Amino acid sequence: MTLIHAIPARTGTVRRPINRPSPGPQWDRDRVAGSRRPVLSRPAGAPVLYRGGGVAMSTAPHRRRPVPLATTVGLALLAGIITLWLGMVAHFGQLANGVSAAAHVPDRLGVVRVETGESLQDVAARVAPEAPVSQVADRIRQLNGLNSPAVSAGQTLIAPVG
Repeated sequence: MTLIHAIPARTGTVRRPINRPSPGPQWDRDRVAGSRRPVLSRPAGAPVLYRGGGVAMSTAPHRRRPVPLATTVGLALLAGIITLWLGMVAHFGQLANGVSAAAHVPDRLGVVRVETGESLQDVAARVAPEAPVSQVADRIRQLNGLNSPAVSAGQTLIAPVG
């Protein structure tokens, strides 16, 4: 069951909008008298007259100007130079931090046995700790003809060591 309570209208202090000038004095020099609402300066239904929005607007014709080819080429060259500079900063940052940029897979091969609980990535990290693990693991898969990275404990593999 839903109860609906009627709330009586408050008519004593309700301000209602008026569509005519308010009677009595409007704006006094020292104090505000009567209503604080501005007086309507146009009759109801008349169009609004805009006398400016306070923003300076150019009266010159605004038309699209094509971008010159020299500007396009210049911006493309600038973007290329910035890209090369960022690449050099990253490269020299790696060298400064001791990360070898010329790390490669060792050429010397050896036979290794997979230990219990090891994956192909673990074997690659163990046999060639200085080389990138993903490249060594790919080389192990290539040398042994493996189709998947799954290896079993005790399996012997030919791997680059170094």
